[in-house]
Amino acid sequence: MSDTTNTPSPSLPGGTWTLGDLTVNRFGYGAMQLAGPGVMGMPADPDGALAVLREAAALGITHIDTSGAYGPRVTNQLIREALHPYAASLHIVTKVGAVRDEQGGWPPARRPEELRRAVHENLEDLGVDALDVVNLRLGDAQGPRPGSLAEPFETLVQLQQEGLIRHLGVSNTTAEQVAEAQAIAPIVCVQNMYNLAYRQDDELIDDLAAKGIAYVPFFPLGGFTPLQSAALTAVSARLDATPMSVALAWLLQRSPNILLIPGTSSVAHLRENVTGAGLSLSEEELAELDKIGR
Repeated sequence: MSDTTNTPSPSLPGGTWTLGDLTVNRFGYGAMQLAGPGVMGMPADPDGALAVLREAAALGITHIDTSGAYGPRVTNQLIREALHPYAASLHIVTKVGAVRDEQGGWPPARRPEELRRAVHENLEDLGVDALDVVNLRLGDAQGPRPGSLAEPFETLVQLQQEGLIRHLGVSNTTAEQVAEAQAIAPIVCVQNMYNLAYRQDDELIDDLAAKGIAYVPFFPLGGFTPLQSAALTAVSARLDATPMSVALAWLLQRSPNILLIPGTSSVAHLRENVTGAGLSLSEEELAELDKIGR
């Protein structure tokens, strides 16, 4: 991860995108599901988790999303065991700003000393001298919350200036907080909930695309009403595809700055996601799908 040489796989759907000076395939992998139940503890099948990570690398995935809060610290340690020393083309994006409590909650941890501790734990667990991209997680488990991000974001800027972070991003954020972050320092990505049914960030995505900033949606099938889910299922059946495949393909075609990080703890499901995201949707199908979230 210290080498800037990049050889992303042309066989993955969606092509590539550049995060600062790091080129990644638009189809990536989210590691959250590799931890145990409730994203707590070790997985029931550690060897299976390692196999998923190695298969992701073998498929040419060059963007892995993780966090020290997953486990906590479990997914980062699995990534290191499976893939270290890392290929020059592989880039790991982590996030700080929340921890886990004994009840499995996600309380915020955005004081300067908490963020410094989190960054150093990520460095230790991933086995690197600098983190490729660090997202500041804002809001709470229910979603974004208004308010200034200046103090925690400036702490990450300081860590970037110390050489511990290469690039910065924000997660679970409002458009106003994105603008505030950009006024403080450059960002390379925004990671928010967004999918066919949950379209609050449409304007933000287009604004970021114009600025060359990636948008990374999480929960590609989250927040659907029964009616919306039925509409997606109907389109999927007509295309002889799974709803997940259609949802991922729609995201890739929605905007060139959208990067996918679908998660799974199954090698077979990982392969299915890669294949499904390569589904080509016609203009008519895109228009029909567009109505789901309108």
